[in-house]
Amino acid sequence: MSDTDAVLVFDDDCGFCTWWADYVEARSAITLVGFSELTPELRERLPEHYEACSHLVTDDEVYSCGRSLEEAIARVDDHGPIRNSVDFFRNFEDYERLRETGYRWVADNRDKWGQVMSKTPPVRRESDAESESDR
Repeated sequence: MSDTDAVLVFDDDCGFCTWWADYVEARSAITLVGFSELTPELRERLPEHYEACSHLVTDDEVYSCGRSLEEAIARVDDHGPIRNSVDFFRNFEDYERLRETGYRWVADNRDKWGQVMSKTPPVRRESDAESESDR
């Protein structure tokens, strides 16, 4: 897996998470894999409690939680102002703590954020289609 083949692992039963994942996928070479679609090989690379946050997996690194979305968004704009801003902020001692605190606050309030930004999660799309075919 090369950097252009990075994989964003996310909660594919969350409308807010799906919105963000689709945003990243549409603007980068990052592939999406939901928690429900993990292969054993990919699962093995994730931390023990992987369902607590998203992860960006590359050949040589696994970025988790706030760092995963930070890196994914930076890859959307790999040579532009977003990447430059991320690289700049990483120079500050408190940045990592602030990034992770912000990530956790948003993640803990996904239901509220999902009222503003949301897409039908892949897991629900499949179950909705199966329900309709059963009728």
